[in-house]
Amino acid sequence: MIWLSVALMTAAAILAVLWPLGRGRAVGASGSDVAVYSDQLAEIERDRAAGRIGEREAEAARVEVSRRLLAAADKTSADLAESPSAAPWRRRAAAIAALIALPVGALGLYLALGSPGLPGEPLAARLQAPPDQRSLATLVGQVETHLARNPEDGRGWEVLAPVYLRLGRFDEAVKARRNALRLLGSSAAREADLGEALVASQNGIVTAEAKMSFDRALALDQNDVRSRFFLGLAAEQDGRPAEAASIWRKLVAEAPAGAAWVEFVQQALSRLEGATAGVPPGPSQQDMAAAADLTPQQRSEMVRGMVERLSERLKQDGSDVDGWMRLVRAYTVLGERDKARDAASAARRALESEPDKLRRVDELVNALALAR
Repeated sequence: MIWLSVALMTAAAILAVLWPLGRGRAVGASGSDVAVYSDQLAEIERDRAAGRIGEREAEAARVEVSRRLLAAADKTSADLAESPSAAPWRRRAAAIAALIALPVGALGLYLALGSPGLPGEPLAARLQAPPDQRSLATLVGQVETHLARNPEDGRGWEVLAPVYLRLGRFDEAVKARRNALRLLGSSAAREADLGEALVASQNGIVTAEAKMSFDRALALDQNDVRSRFFLGLAAEQDGRPAEAASIWRKLVAEAPAGAAWVEFVQQALSRLEGATAGVPPGPSQQDMAAAADLTPQQRSEMVRGMVERLSERLKQDGSDVDGWMRLVRAYTVLGERDKARDAASAARRALESEPDKLRRVDELVNALALAR
C-alpha cells in the first residue's frame, strides 16, 4: 500500500507540472479589447449625433479611443504570430525533464533519508504495546538501523545493550556487550557488563564463560562490586556456600557508607546462611569437571536435566528431605519460583508425618522468601 500511495502522489505531482506545459497560450484577450474599443467609438458617434457631447469633446474622445484600439490591434497580431507551435521543442523538453526528474528525485531522497530496509510492523501490535514501550521500541529501531549501517560504532552497541537487558532480549544483549568490548577495548565495567548479560541469558546461572568475564574485571579493578557479587553467586551454585558467604561478607564490610547495593547483598547473605543448615552440597567434583568442557547452552541443559531427574526420583521416594531441599533451592537459583513453591508443597505432603523434616522444609521456604 505504501508504494501505491507514493506512486499516486508522484503521478499527481507530475500532472501538476505537465498541465500548464500542455496548454496553449491564451490569444483571445487582446481580440476582445479591440471589440470593446470599437463599440466605444460607435457610442461616441451616437452621443455626438444626439447632442449629448460637443464636436470638440467627441473628437478628443475619438483620438484617445483610437489610440487604444491601435495598441490592442498590434498586441493581437503579436499573439497570433507567437502560436504554441512556434517553439514546440522547449515544451517537450520541459515535459520530459519533469517526467523523469520528479520520480527519480523522490526515490533518491527516500533511499538517502528513509529506512526502506526496516521490516513492517502491524498497527495492531504497535497499538497494543504500552505507551512507554512504543516510544522505547521506536528508539531501539532507530539505533538498530544506525548500527546496521555503522556496525563498528562501539558506543552505539554500548548504549543498546542495557536496553536489550531491560526488554528481556538477553542473547542480543550478550552480542551487544561483546561488540562494545571488542570495539571500545577492555575495562572492568565492560567485562562485568558482559558477565552480567551472560548470567541473564542463562536464567541466573553463572557459567564458566561468565565467571571468566568477572575474573578479567577483577584483574582490572579488584574492587568491582558486580564481579565480586557474581563470583560469590558462582561459588554458591558450585556447592561452596561457605566461600560464597565469605565473599559477600567481605563485600558488605568494605562497602562505602550509604551504598544502595548493600541491602541486596545482605539479603542474599541472609538467604544463604538461613538455607545452608542441612542442605547437602551441589554437584560433585566429577560433575563440575564434566560441565567445564560444555558450551553454555549444554551446561544449562545439563543443570535442568539434573533438576528434572531429581524431581522424578522424589516422586518415587518422597522421604528424602535433603533431596526436596536441593530441588527447592535448584528451582530458586534457576529463577523458577513457582516451581520452587510447588516442590515445597509436594515436600510437605510427602513428609507430613515427620515433623522434624517438615520444620527443615519450612525454614528453607522462609529463608528463600517463597511463602505466599
